[in-house]
Amino acid sequence: MIENKLAEIMAKKKIDSRDLVKMTGLDNHTVRKIYKGEISRIELNTLNKICYALECNVGDILNYKED
Repeated sequence: MIENKLAEIMAKKKIDSRDLVKMTGLDNHTVRKIYKGEISRIELNTLNKICYALECNVGDILNYKED
């Protein structure tokens, strides 16, 4: 199972979804779906923008956990 920790990282950095939209240029709908964990896939370009904006690695956002 892949665990989505975007909301946790954003909370630690005191960034809300509107801030992330401004920082990345991503669509508000896209950011909210990722934030809420309502996604089944993420484009690499999208991950790249989020990681750049939050100054983190993909492994900080997505974590593999055994079922």
